[in-house]
Amino acid sequence: MGKSTLLNSVLGVKVSITSPRPHTTRRRVLGVLDGDERQIVFVDTPGIHRPRSALGNRMNEASASAVDDADVAVAVVDARAPIGPGDRRALRRAREAAARTVVVVNKIDGIARRRVVAQLAAVSALGEGGADGEGIECFPVSARTGAGVDELVKALSASLPEGPRYFPPGMVTDVPEAFHVAELVREQLLVVVADELPHAIACRVSAWEWPYIRCEILVERPSQKPIVIGRGGQVLKTVGTAVRAQLPPGAYLDLFVKVEPDWQNRPVEIERLGY
Repeated sequence: MGKSTLLNSVLGVKVSITSPRPHTTRRRVLGVLDGDERQIVFVDTPGIHRPRSALGNRMNEASASAVDDADVAVAVVDARAPIGPGDRRALRRAREAAARTVVVVNKIDGIARRRVVAQLAAVSALGEGGADGEGIECFPVSARTGAGVDELVKALSASLPEGPRYFPPGMVTDVPEAFHVAELVREQLLVVVADELPHAIACRVSAWEWPYIRCEILVERPSQKPIVIGRGGQVLKTVGTAVRAQLPPGAYLDLFVKVEPDWQNRPVEIERLGY
């Protein structure tokens, strides 16, 4: 639906990886929008879903915890897809937990205005008859092009309570650099091998002695290892080239594929991965 793309657009810098695949975000990602008169802390969370593994349970816990702590919950729905049960569950959970909830109708670029209006109406209808008697505030945006993003940020800024600056000037995220690099590797793997292995892959940096970075790519079965490596190592070469383009000049990225059976259901492994 574009939660992570929206966060990156709001901040003007990439702090969260993105992909067309659902459940790309696996842990809370904090983004700080800092200015002379305001500091807004955004939290990108995993999508709420029906978990099929210990990792899925951990992702839902991270989402629930973030919503409970928020002054405003921002639910994101796709302008190009029907409102589904998952959207309804997420919105209901947000309205129960947060003092205020707004809905972003994302991906309005490239579609007819009448379709956007129809989706806004469908979202608004979800608030009719709510226990609080209030409707749902909607913002049409395109996280990809930035259309409507400034208006969303202004509305959020105006409604947030006054408080101290929680983070120092210049800080954009609390995500450790090594974790971010590992996520960049996973992002590129989702581009290249997502059809075969959308959720079986995890990545972690196991060595960092600049400019040398060693990143392990975890798969669950031996049969998945050659898919990630590719014929003649082509998949790893493609991924490595794309990730190095996003790192400071001179970085040496060493990719290594490792089999960790059923890692998604092993709490110790999930902790080691930072999820």
